[in-house]
Amino acid sequence: MRYVNGMRGSMMAVVMTSAALVVAGCQPGGVGAGAGKGRITPSGAAGSTASSMPGVSKPGTASGPSTPSASQSAPAASAPSGGSAATCAAGALKATARQAAVRPVGTGTGAAVVQFTNVSGHTCVLKGHPTVAGAGNGSPELNVPLTVKPTGAAASVNVTSGGKAWVKLTFVQVQGEGDGYCVSGSAPVVYPTMVVRLPGSGAYQVVLDDGQFAECDDTVTVTAVSTLRPS
Repeated sequence: MRYVNGMRGSMMAVVMTSAALVVAGCQPGGVGAGAGKGRITPSGAAGSTASSMPGVSKPGTASGPSTPSASQSAPAASAPSGGSAATCAAGALKATARQAAVRPVGTGTGAAVVQFTNVSGHTCVLKGHPTVAGAGNGSPELNVPLTVKPTGAAASVNVTSGGKAWVKLTFVQVQGEGDGYCVSGSAPVVYPTMVVRLPGSGAYQVVLDDGQFAECDDTVTVTAVSTLRPS
């Protein structure tokens, strides 16, 4: 009987001890509570996802203006970094054209100088070689793109308000008298106007100060835009 009672006593002690541990595990600050909190608080995988999203600050850090990540498309800046002037916007320039003093021998236009005057009221930047198309009067959308052969290195140029920049267009010259002829055998073409487009700065329709644009082969050699007036 003592042996049986002893076993019963020992079993009761084990049961009471287990119950005490279960009760302790249910109290705030116990192991059970800590584990449960770790499963539902967004500080694991969910927290990592939020902090990796562009523009979202990590939990626990002071919030402030976010910096776009490389995968984001940042808003277009009005001017390049460092305070330099922005590219001249479309419509910021007034364009005119005149026959060049130095041009290939022949009876056509030969070459023309296109002048761009900055009418925007602030300094802006031009760079690159233009594209050129022949067009009728008042119909720049009904144009014929010319094959452009760029010459000279392109460099950014600052054009102050009221300042000027130039490009020179040299055509395949018409030969002979009257309607003339093309050395290649093609027929000469006459365009009342030309549409000159500058990279990032819009297209401008120009008319010669004297005559029309007569050329061969719909090919033109163009200089890069420059603040040095070509002859």
